[in-house]
Amino acid sequence: MKFYHVDSFTDKLFCGNPAGVCLLGADWLSDCLMQKIAAENNMSETAFVVNDGDRFGIRWFTPVAEVALCGHATLAAAHVLFNHESTADKRLEFSSRSGSLGVANEGGLLVLDFPCREIRKISFTEELDCFNVSPQEAWQGADEYLLVFENEVQVRSAVCDLEKAAKIDLSGIIITAKADAPQIDFVSRYFSPKFGINEDPVTGSTHTLLVPYWQTVMGKTSFEAFQVSERGGHLKCAADGDRIKIAGKAVTYLIGELLL
Repeated sequence: MKFYHVDSFTDKLFCGNPAGVCLLGADWLSDCLMQKIAAENNMSETAFVVNDGDRFGIRWFTPVAEVALCGHATLAAAHVLFNHESTADKRLEFSSRSGSLGVANEGGLLVLDFPCREIRKISFTEELDCFNVSPQEAWQGADEYLLVFENEVQVRSAVCDLEKAAKIDLSGIIITAKADAPQIDFVSRYFSPKFGINEDPVTGSTHTLLVPYWQTVMGKTSFEAFQVSERGGHLKCAADGDRIKIAGKAVTYLIGELLL
């Protein structure tokens, strides 16, 4: 089986978020086998892609579970299809558990077309008190909590109690604040120890919650975002009706074969 290792949301190797991409032909493997491959890869997500004819099917697995939506592994899969497989020209469509996901190739900048997710303000509870600094606000989406901190320094220096964070009822916790640098609008980090991801280097899907939040705060629709993990990653984001556009670059680290 053809296998690719791609660094997403970066134009430099060893930065951004690494993802595995497995091309399966026309048929899915068993869920059990895909989970074992993802665990063996031990990256935050491995994308599995099938060719449905006029579009592609895509599924994503962390080392411990399947997830409903993943941005960086979708970007990685699109990068592979555009640059290595000659199966797409300027736009492709993926079918997924989260509906139809489009990716456009705009001169090497890959633009994800993802559904906008609802977010609502909630009270900050003891369950969410997983960091060494308390947030100013707490918000909730369908799958993640969003905690808003006072400044970028607090986000960068935040220490997560991973054992406690693994016990929350949702998939993970996003933390965010307005950026210090004038060319960046907001920064974020993402923690999902419940799904085997202590801290995700760069998380495209969380920006389907971050963009609606910062849109109400800043009163605009386009954003420059940076995820301030150790590897770091730059994302260009925009609200477009009930869709969120998330753009970034990707680079290939490894091309190989899985011997199953």
